[in-house]
Amino acid sequence: MRSRDAAWLVVMGLCLVFMVGPLALVVLFSFGSNTLIGFPMGGLTLSWYGKLMADEAFRDAARISLVVAVSVSILATMTGALAAFALSRAQPKWARPVLAAISVPVLLPPLVVAIAIVVLVVRGLGLKLGLPVVILGHVLVTQPFVILIVMARLASFGTASVEAARDLGATRWQAFYLVTLPQIRTAIIGAALISAAISLDDFIIASFTIGGGNTLSTFVWGKLRTTLDPSINAIATILLLSTIGMSVLALRLTRYRG
Repeated sequence: MRSRDAAWLVVMGLCLVFMVGPLALVVLFSFGSNTLIGFPMGGLTLSWYGKLMADEAFRDAARISLVVAVSVSILATMTGALAAFALSRAQPKWARPVLAAISVPVLLPPLVVAIAIVVLVVRGLGLKLGLPVVILGHVLVTQPFVILIVMARLASFGTASVEAARDLGATRWQAFYLVTLPQIRTAIIGAALISAAISLDDFIIASFTIGGGNTLSTFVWGKLRTTLDPSINAIATILLLSTIGMSVLALRLTRYRG
């Protein structure tokens, strides 16, 4: 092996350790019996997870996060899929500017998006902050992902089967339900899972717009300001595994190949 190749391997290994090492430590310390986060961590235990399950505040935060994530995945998938169908049939000179405009919230810093939502809702519309506003903010940033995923699937979707169904007497709705939907179903499910994962992981928009109560991310932030014990690592591990699991399943369903 040439020295240049060996150097690249060393650099890549260090980068991998830098990125994955802290995540591995978060998971490892969540099983430590020591009340302090660090080495020595004592024996292995699941007591911190049991402590979380017995914490009513954690259960409330988990319930709110689940409600928000499910609502966001449903709304973002429905509206994003409809937009993807419309944009895939529109002329490129119109579809590209519209898609660029819809994708602006993804390109902006989440802090700017959160402030803009608060100004619009509180100052512009005179409404109160709460879960509906959190869901609205998450739909705003997840919808572009749904549109891109569904549009990518539609780009490789042949219309011959749909035209054949129409020629055989199927209505437009029947052709969509019986022919189009089964072929793009996995992409839609994958887009919904990605939306839920993004919503579950968000902190900035949720903290600005929730008003009262906590999602899991804001609950972790509150605990960090008051105490620092392995139960925080347990929450982070739950969020990490949930996000990675949904993302991997979504990528598998959408047949993403990088």
